Amino acid sequence: MTKNKLIKFGFIMAAGMNIGGVLLFSRFFTNPVINELDPVVMSNFGLLMIVIWGLAYLASAFITSNIKWLAGAFVIEKLVYVVTWLLWLANNKLSNVYDKDLFAGIFYSIYGINDFVFMMFFAWVFLLNNKNG
Repeated sequence: MTKNKLIKFGFIMAAGMNIGGVLLFSRFFTNPVINELDPVVMSNFGLLMIVIWGLAYLASAFITSNIKWLAGAFVIEKLVYVVTWLLWLANNKLSNVYDKDLFAGIFYSIYGINDFVFMMFFAWVFLLNNKNG
């Protein structure tokens, strides 16, 4: 796979995880447990904004040049979610979440890991474009 195809694939995967993950685990915004456990970040509005970020990643997959600073912005955005997730984990027990709802438990178990992986991908894209001009 060429570098450009890999970058495009990565952006499409990031979009799929944001859009598909939110819609699946929130049961299309009807899972009250996700909202209840983090009513600011994971309100239905917050979940909708995560879907919107996914649409931005999808649109970015089709940009063929000058993506460095956009990828850099995505690194910062993902870092915010990773730190938020770590702070949430420090103050909550996942077992309690699983007791309330399996989908919410899975969501809160993986969303920060997912964001970390894509933060590293976006950082790679940023640095790759930095080396090439």
